[in-house]
Amino acid sequence: MRQKDSWLVQISKGDHYGIGECSIIEGLSPESPQIVQNILEEIPKYLMAGKEFILQRYSKAPAVQFAIEMAFSGLDSHHPLLHFDTPFTLQQQIIPINGLIWMGDVEFMMTQLEQKINLGFSCIKIKVGAIDFESECNFLAQIRKRFHSSDLMLRLDANGAFHPEDAIQKLNRLSEYNIHSIEQPIAPGQRKEMTTLCKTSPIPIALDEELIGINSNQEKVDLIQEIKPQYIIIKPSLVGGWQGADQWVSIAERHAVDWWATSALESNIGLNAIAQWVSTKQINLPQGLGTGGLFTNNIDTPLYLRGQKMGFDFNKLSDFTLKACL
Repeated sequence: MRQKDSWLVQISKGDHYGIGECSIIEGLSPESPQIVQNILEEIPKYLMAGKEFILQRYSKAPAVQFAIEMAFSGLDSHHPLLHFDTPFTLQQQIIPINGLIWMGDVEFMMTQLEQKINLGFSCIKIKVGAIDFESECNFLAQIRKRFHSSDLMLRLDANGAFHPEDAIQKLNRLSEYNIHSIEQPIAPGQRKEMTTLCKTSPIPIALDEELIGINSNQEKVDLIQEIKPQYIIIKPSLVGGWQGADQWVSIAERHAVDWWATSALESNIGLNAIAQWVSTKQINLPQGLGTGGLFTNNIDTPLYLRGQKMGFDFNKLSDFTLKACL
């Protein structure tokens, strides 16, 4: 992926306005670009019906739902970028995040690791499954020679790359490197196989893509009860915005499943909304919110990163105008 489009939704009432971001990843999000375009063009005629009506009408378009939630929240707030009143937005709290190592050859990945370590990261997420498995194991072995698990937490993300037939063998091998967790070792939709892996894997498993398209509360409960994962990964743009994310958190906590949130390559508009939502929860683990720096062009918001710490500069709210998004 070299470029990524997003849609910004503005809802105004008099001099007040709110901004929401509709961010999709083609091939992963339930919505296609054309579907998003069609929905956004028809939403204005339903505005008078209210937010809840729109969210229900487009219950199978999670990125649209999130954009609508953001826009209405900003409209009802003192500022279009201020969604929740928490210690985070009052500059009294930071959110710990993991550093992300992108797929590539071992030399490229090691360079990224060095950069993250120098910035002070103590939790690193590494994409696996894209290059030769032995090379990936060699890379992890090199890391563990230098950094003990008590000093550096390693998360892996396979994005469903392993085949069910040999997944457990690969997980056994990867466990030699003291891995905190692995996201989506096999492709979603293979519940029986994923259930077995969650029961037998020496590495705790986090469901990610498995959550996409699971809309009703009962469907979510059934998934968690059947597969019994150790973690779930929550991406609001893929699970129905804050409402959908809140459902997942509530269900996970009732079933003793831990979680963290990650972005889905939103601009800083969406990232800001996710970070503020995360700050309303009890944060047990580093979050996956460090993707804003990937863009060559982005929108300035009060969010800032200092190594593995994400913060919110309340004073920068006054610098933001609608023109900043254009």
